Amino acid sequence: MCADDCRPLGFLLGLPFAFLSLLLSIVGVIIWIVGLLLTCICPCCLCVTILVEMALGLIKAPIHVMEWFTSTIPC
Repeated sequence: MCADDCRPLGFLLGLPFAFLSLLLSIVGVIIWIVGLLLTCICPCCLCVTILVEMALGLIKAPIHVMEWFTSTIPC
């Protein structure tokens, strides 16, 4: 375990993966908007709610990828 828990090298190495995750999160935003519109039109559709939850996971992907990548780099 690091004393100061600062891993700048892990952050720099994780930037390409974060960029790909950012693209996935943009797709997630589009799915989320479409899913919310479909939920407003037909609130009885359970599959649309699951789609919106999946989109929220895609939106949070860049943060999870950067946290995971920096935690795997040793000090």
